[in-house]
Amino acid sequence: MNYYNEIKDTLIKNEVYKKAKDYSKNKSDLNSYYEVGRLLVEAQGGEERAKYGNRLIKEYSEKLTKELGKGHSTRNLKYMRKFYLFIQKGQTMSAQLSWSHYIELLKLKNLNEIKYYIYIVENQNMGVRELRERIRSKEYERIGYKEELGNPKVNTLIKNPIVIKSQNIPEKVTEYALHNIILENMDDFLKELGTGFAYAGHEVKIKIGNNYNYIDFLLFNMEYGCYVVVEIKVTELKAEHIGQTVKYMNYVDKNIKKNFHDKTAGIIICKKNNEFVLEYVGFPKLFVSIYKLINV
Repeated sequence: MNYYNEIKDTLIKNEVYKKAKDYSKNKSDLNSYYEVGRLLVEAQGGEERAKYGNRLIKEYSEKLTKELGKGHSTRNLKYMRKFYLFIQKGQTMSAQLSWSHYIELLKLKNLNEIKYYIYIVENQNMGVRELRERIRSKEYERIGYKEELGNPKVNTLIKNPIVIKSQNIPEKVTEYALHNIILENMDDFLKELGTGFAYAGHEVKIKIGNNYNYIDFLLFNMEYGCYVVVEIKVTELKAEHIGQTVKYMNYVDKNIKKNFHDKTAGIIICKKNNEFVLEYVGFPKLFVSIYKLINV
């Protein structure tokens, strides 16, 4: 079997098909590059030998570039081989992801991390640029994803740390200053928190007994149908922070949420965790994360 000619024919057919049927060119790309990857692996004598057989890829790349033009570099052919091996591990080829998406993902080594990013691209209709930014921010590591991707829970979508970006970070960060930084970049903050968060208000005035209190931020998670109380602390986590947040969560449950809403969740974002306090949180819908300020 002449593997080079098979690879060349596959790539030519793909280009012709894309020009004739522009609407399905992404699917054609993925199918063609999968087939090229398969042929490369076979030409190199199987999966184990293919991992180290780059001489043949270099030879094919030079010939394809000469005969077909740009887009057939050694690097691209290696990605096609890697793409084939990835799908062979039992992964479903997603038509919602473009070849550019897959190139970003194939740079990663952790299979579970790749699965996570495929999941969020599919569910959030995410472009390549945003995917690249999410990977660069190490979202997978910060989210501590432990559960099955098909059934995510609110706590799996709270990152740690929470990255808060600003162009003007003061030398001394007070709670007031941090509030304003978040307000100025609310869209980024909501995306950083996770999926489905919407802004409902800040410094929300509530009356408990004869005293007035203020919830730092009140959000609503549309995916899980619940309000979310967010408290910002520029100190180490303290036991009284937990008591305060739980009190606000209970208030929202009794006075703001509707019967068809799920129970209110709470997030405490602090400067530093306290493992001794965290050990006794004991509330399934109360989550703690530290913040990390980044000057952009």
